[in-house]
Amino acid sequence: MGDGVTGRQRIREAARLVVKVGSSSLTTSRGTIDVDRVDALVDVLAVRRQAGTQIVLVSSGAIAAGLGPLGLRARPKDLATQQAAASVGQGVLVARYTSSFARYGLRVGQVLLTADDMMRRIHHRNAQRALARLLELGIVPVVNENDTVATDEIRFGDNDRLAALVAHLTHADGLVLLSDVDALYDGDPRKAGAQRIAEVRGPEDLEGVELGTSGRVGTGGMITKVEAARIATGAGVPVVLTAAAHAAQALAGADIGTCFHPGGRHPGTRLLWLAHATTGRGRLHLDAGAVEAVVDRRKSLLPAGVVKVEGDFAAGDPVDLCAPTGAVVARGLANYDAGEVPGLLGRSTRELASTLGPEYERELIHRDDIVILEPVHHHK
Repeated sequence: MGDGVTGRQRIREAARLVVKVGSSSLTTSRGTIDVDRVDALVDVLAVRRQAGTQIVLVSSGAIAAGLGPLGLRARPKDLATQQAAASVGQGVLVARYTSSFARYGLRVGQVLLTADDMMRRIHHRNAQRALARLLELGIVPVVNENDTVATDEIRFGDNDRLAALVAHLTHADGLVLLSDVDALYDGDPRKAGAQRIAEVRGPEDLEGVELGTSGRVGTGGMITKVEAARIATGAGVPVVLTAAAHAAQALAGADIGTCFHPGGRHPGTRLLWLAHATTGRGRLHLDAGAVEAVVDRRKSLLPAGVVKVEGDFAAGDPVDLCAPTGAVVARGLANYDAGEVPGLLGRSTRELASTLGPEYERELIHRDDIVILEPVHHHK
């Protein structure tokens, strides 16, 4: 993306920014929400909002905010209690943001998203429209994963990837990831000699970097932040990663933290989501001709090229596409339920339409709903 200042400049001049804050940046040492830390963050965001930039805040902290009211000493291990804590804590968290932004005459709106909301076309459009309308109305959307209903199988697991997808969903000009670490380092920052990595323009800049996890209140370690940066920059959005204490400098485009600069091609949000954040609910085994059509010629997947179906999936679910070798070569959103597919295999869409009716003259997976997972050269 050109010279070193590009990404930071774009964040400084952004008309629309997504800012993500981790729970460890909002909590006290006891794990409860820290009013002063919330106010300090809001001070920075409100000033930028009043200067004309639209802000979308992706905030963790619902589970942490629920610990106190539920009398819990530590973050619960089991999913049901986490969901209960999130349910109680989400209201506490949004109330805190509501009163903090109110000091500046700004209103907030709660947006809870699930993995499904990013994946299914209709939900995805709904989320996009809701966020766009909130921004038009001058509201600061406060986005979080819908922890109370998320299951282990279909959750973001942290808000870093969610923030990257929201940045793309809202066509943001930049993404700022705030945590308790001030930058990405080439080694453990607690040890002497670790160097800050100021700019990342490609995978080569991260070679040999150890990405440990942080054992703090949140769930996102450095690995998820780099993964989020990869998703956002892959969608053309520059990312700055730094500590919440440096939020003002990060938003001003100062040489702080680590800046990830965008690359060239920009796939659609759902395809980013398909590639990075889902697992297939089933598998379709393709013959060599279908692999060649889908992977090399970027065609839709037709029933004629599928030899076998595995798994239990519904229309709209992600499914993995396998080459004759068994390797997963692509992932896509199925147009049919698993139970319907065996009766379609090996038959042309025209034949299916004439025997089963015109609604069967559709692809198994449309090419716009297929993401190629890696270059595959050995189909035969």
